[in-house]
Amino acid sequence: MDYIIVQAGGKGTRLEYLTQNKPKALVPVDNLPMLFYLFKKYPDKRFVVIADYKKEVMREYLASFADVKYQVVDASGTGTCSGVKQAIDLIPDGKPFMLVWSDLILPDSLELPKEYEDDKKPEHDYVGLSETFSCRWRYENGSFKEERSTEHGVAGFFLFSDKKKIINVPESGELVRWMSEQNLSFETVGLTGTREFGVLEEYEKLPQAKCRPFNRITVDRDILIKEPIDEQGKKLAKREAAWYEKARLLNIPELPKIFETKPLKMEFITGRNIYDCDFDYETKKSILRSLISALKALHESEVVAADTFSIEEAYFNKTMDRLAKIQDLIPFARDKEIVINGRKCRNVYYHKGELQKRIEKLKTNCDRFAFIHGDCTFSNLMVREDNSPVLIDPRGYFGFSELYGDVRYDWAKLYYSVVGNYDQFNLKRFRLEIGDDLDDGVHLQITSNHWEELENDFFDMTGADREEIKLLHAVIWLSLTTYAWQDYDSICGAFYNGLYYLEEIL
Repeated sequence: MDYIIVQAGGKGTRLEYLTQNKPKALVPVDNLPMLFYLFKKYPDKRFVVIADYKKEVMREYLASFADVKYQVVDASGTGTCSGVKQAIDLIPDGKPFMLVWSDLILPDSLELPKEYEDDKKPEHDYVGLSETFSCRWRYENGSFKEERSTEHGVAGFFLFSDKKKIINVPESGELVRWMSEQNLSFETVGLTGTREFGVLEEYEKLPQAKCRPFNRITVDRDILIKEPIDEQGKKLAKREAAWYEKARLLNIPELPKIFETKPLKMEFITGRNIYDCDFDYETKKSILRSLISALKALHESEVVAADTFSIEEAYFNKTMDRLAKIQDLIPFARDKEIVINGRKCRNVYYHKGELQKRIEKLKTNCDRFAFIHGDCTFSNLMVREDNSPVLIDPRGYFGFSELYGDVRYDWAKLYYSVVGNYDQFNLKRFRLEIGDDLDDGVHLQITSNHWEELENDFFDMTGADREEIKLLHAVIWLSLTTYAWQDYDSICGAFYNGLYYLEEIL
């Protein structure tokens, strides 16, 4: 079997705000859009994706990020029959195929019937039975019945030996109901372990993902083990290990105990992330002072000559390269100005020359690089039970430079949490409303870390230049766009927020 049809139509209204700006197939689960779990499980198959609601978002998103063979068809009609006829027209005669709903995440353990795995033509068609979650239709004793069932629930998974079996599917209607009226006969395949996310209630039961999809974190009693799971993760893990080894040699304070680096085994810190803590102003000020003191000790531990190529790469080239990938994906990104939270903001795509000049000025004000953390947001800082801070998850590089970089980058990353509320954004605690036209504009509301009141304290303690840090803060938001590629709303939100802050200092 070489072909998979994905029914990704429908408004996904039961997912409420999650599908306000995007189709349900692109709603992320554990840092990956639901549709991409099928791509990941069957990377060598050919996909036909049925789209209707927010179909242009689907097309542009897949053009930017899908790494499989696929085609998108614009569904006509309504219901789960919608688009199926158009999709099967793209399947060659006599070829078996899968038809699956986009809100199903199949388990890694699922194996297709052997006749669909080998090169011979299958003799049977199959319907998937949910077995572990409730469905509105059941299939038992060779027939469909509109009756809720878990053990025999019809989950939205079918294997067909030939498209002629459903060649007469109508343009509109409920596919399972139509199949029941056609007296189609199926063998069954169990889908135990499949996850379904058709309603917001099920989605909100998910634990919040606090690590990127290229890492796996496990805890063994008082030891935290962090392991890479793909090539990107391996590259970052190597840099992280080198950073911890260097920091240990330099006797840097406020670090966790490191037991091994291949893989990384470190002290499991009994404490909380700073953004999860409810402190009064004086306690926050004390913690901020300790954090800044620790970072200054880091910066003063060892310095090297500055590398202007790394500054250009980190602040401008990387940012513009990422933005180039998603200009057609983000609403209004082809317009010269965008109204964001009531502020008319110039679009960086039309002002990149001006941005580059501001970054040129940053180069002239930097004559040395220091040993930096590189990603000192609140997400990468913890406090122990006695409120003493701990630096974790270092970045380990800056531009082309390993370990050493511009200290202003550390200050900007910390500002990113103190004022920008990045950590709440990273946890998807934000709402994005994209208007129908430029006059409507964009509204982005991010849950607060409740540290904004320390903005002046931040500048007093760091001694950093306000304008430089605010410039870098905007650049960091813009650069987040494709780094946060797993969620369409995060891509758009990061871009709009970057423009909002950039408008303050351009």
